[in-house]
Parts: sequence; structure tokens; C-alpha cells
Amino acid sequence: MAKSVLLASFISINSVDLSAFASKIELKAEVEDQDVTTFASGGWNERLAGLKSFELGVTWKQDVAASQLDSQLWALFATITTFEVRLSNAVVGTGNPKYTGSVLIKEHAPIAGSVGDVAEMDVSYPGSGALTRATA
Repeated sequence: MAKSVLLASFISINSVDLSAFASKIELKAEVEDQDVTTFASGGWNERLAGLKSFELGVTWKQDVAASQLDSQLWALFATITTFEVRLSNAVVGTGNPKYTGSVLIKEHAPIAGSVGDVAEMDVSYPGSGALTRATA
């Protein structure tokens, strides 16, 4: 079993590589569980998979200079846009799959922190549609 250390992950939003601004990426997929238990279930719960969903969480290091992170993400606020993430910025392959889909840029936190803190924003973008995994 290969182990990984996240040193140079890749994140693209709206087809723009924003990896240089990200210090944390979390992509979570889940499925609703639907209870289909009946009297014939023998006293055990029975479950089926329902609707699937995913969420992309990112910690961004803020940059408000012209044409940098703040202006790029602000332009996407309240829209659905594409994304791609990979464990490594290396070429996509069986050892480095890419995950793609669309997310709603539902939040933006241009100013957050205390005196002496690094200017960063922790955000979560809910998925819209299917999440895809590819190795080519």
C-alpha cells in the first residue's frame, strides 16, 4: 500500500490553477442512506444508497493584489463553476487520479483573522451534479 504526503497538490477553479494559494484541500463524497427496514428484516436495519453529494473544502492564503485570488474568486461568487483536484501536481495517471465536477461558490471570506494572523479563508463549496474520478 502506497502512502502519500501532500506536498504539491493541485487545485483548479474555473480552469485556473490556484494551487499556489491553497494550503489545504478536502474533497468529501457521501451518499444518503435510506432505511428500508421491514418486519421481515429479522430485527436488523436494512439500508439502501440514496442521493450522492460532495463538497470541496479549501483553505486559501488570501491575495488581494490585482487579478489575484480575491478578485478571481469574487467574480465567481454565487455561481456554479468547474474544479479539478489531484493529490499531486504531477501528470494524471493511475497513481495520481483527478477528481472533477462543478461546485457552487457559495461563500467568500475576504477578511478573516486576528492581529498577527496569516490572511486566509476557510471555505466549503457544495457540489452541483456528478463528481468524476479519472486516471487519464
